[in-house]
Amino acid sequence: MEEGTPVRWLMLFILVATTIHAESKSKEGSSMLKVSSPEFTHNATIPKKCAYKGEGENVSPAISWEGVPAGAKSLALICDDPDAPRAQPWVHWVVYGIPANTRGLAEGSAGGATEGTTDFGSPGWGGPMPPKGHGTHHYHFKVYALDAELTLPKGQSKEKLLSAMKGHVLAEGELIGTYERK
Repeated sequence: MEEGTPVRWLMLFILVATTIHAESKSKEGSSMLKVSSPEFTHNATIPKKCAYKGEGENVSPAISWEGVPAGAKSLALICDDPDAPRAQPWVHWVVYGIPANTRGLAEGSAGGATEGTTDFGSPGWGGPMPPKGHGTHHYHFKVYALDAELTLPKGQSKEKLLSAMKGHVLAEGELIGTYERK
């Protein structure tokens, strides 16, 4: 056996394993979308106007994204709050059927896409409204690029959307906003 051959085989194995792992992960959604908002930065406070009725105007913030892969057929967005005491996490917004060429949703709009049911019990945006004195809550706006156009009726739950998306996520990204009621 030639000197250095085991090292070459090990290096080849690592290269092949890394390539296979990267290809399988990209189908699972490890490719990243850059998600942002003109109204707040990552880990910063969501404007009060976006808060739920009685606290604010219950207007969804503008959300935009970059980096949608060429093979995407549609997009979906889920916003939830893992700090909520009653539901883990509390679902604030479920949007699906967003055309793949869309690069964001305007303030107060789902852009004509289909909205699912939130933990407030109805479709549409349900803004931040953590219990007073419960501390800072974190709102995760997750955007998914899908290799399929999902045929789900209006009002689907986060769980049903996630189930329908399984195996179809090409890329995803996340923006986290915060909100606290003192």
